[in-house]
Amino acid sequence: VLPALSLDGILAVDIVQGSFNKVSFARFINGLLGQMNPFPGPNSVILQPF
Repeated sequence: VLPALSLDGILAVDIVQGSFNKVSFARFINGLLGQMNPFPGPNSVILQPF
C-alpha cells in the first residue's frame, strides 16, 4: 500500500501485490502530479520518507 496524504485527507493510494518497483512508483507519482500545486500553495511538496 502506497498512500499520498495531505492535511486535508488522502490524495491518492495504490495497492500492489508484492513490492513497488521503479516503474510502479513512477506511475504512482505521475498520477499524483495532477493534484499538486506550485510552491508555496497547498499540496506543493512531495516527501519521500526512507
